[in-house]
Amino acid sequence: MECSEQLILASDGVSLNLVEWSSEGVPMLLLHGYSNEAHIWDDFIPTVSPHYRVLALDLRGHGNSDWHPQAAYAYDDHVADVEAIVESLGIDRLVVVGHSLGGRIAMLYGGRNPDKLAGLVIVDSAPELDHRGTLRISMEAAENRDPSFGSVAEYEQLLVHLYPAATAASIRRMAKHGVKQREDGRWILKMDIAFRQAVGGRADGSDAEEIAELHAQAQRDMWDALERIPCPTLVVRGAASDVMGAEVADRMADEILAKGQLAVVGQAGHSVMTDNPEGFNAAMARFVLGQ
Repeated sequence: MECSEQLILASDGVSLNLVEWSSEGVPMLLLHGYSNEAHIWDDFIPTVSPHYRVLALDLRGHGNSDWHPQAAYAYDDHVADVEAIVESLGIDRLVVVGHSLGGRIAMLYGGRNPDKLAGLVIVDSAPELDHRGTLRISMEAAENRDPSFGSVAEYEQLLVHLYPAATAASIRRMAKHGVKQREDGRWILKMDIAFRQAVGGRADGSDAEEIAELHAQAQRDMWDALERIPCPTLVVRGAASDVMGAEVADRMADEILAKGQLAVVGQAGHSVMTDNPEGFNAAMARFVLGQ
């Protein structure tokens, strides 16, 4: 499918790359996860593009969006970016779909702007994450803080290791859109090195207790945000996810969200939309299309 791209200026001057797949209907904004970019949703787009105005954002520091010179990648920065996009496009109400990091941004955005949401989908993301998955992601980031590759195919082989359950088509697409060529001919990640270093951990003098409290506060903010979201909300969990625990997913859908629903997609881990595109699309179609 064809798409168009436009740059939207965030409040702090960062240029955000927004991919538009269709122009008619209620806007649907797709927010990818850590280390991905807007085209991670490509297998899902045909399901909804005939019915929604589908937009996919490259989060700051990812894809074709700017890297922030001071590495401003806190949740508040990302939420402000979503607010800037909604305001710039003159959107009154929209559906927000977020995976992983994008899901946490979507929760916080919804809690601060509940009147803007026509619907919300949280894909394998939660205020409290499974330690197995967060440790795996941190270790992968630490091992690959600033990699370069001789070819796109070489990067594709790394993705096969990082996404063992993903379809071959998803891997090829992630490789195509995830790197850019350096002047010396080698290929480097489009994702900001500083973002990877922060996730992978580094000796920067940060106080461990202070970091722990920041994480705890972020958890509280997200649980509070979920309680303020009045619109229909779908919580999607990969059946084999090591990031989103079953108990947390149940709590979100059954106890916290005013109009929560839960969909568990089989044969999928954390990256639900690349591991089982058909299962993910079917779960989404039931929610956003009533099919």
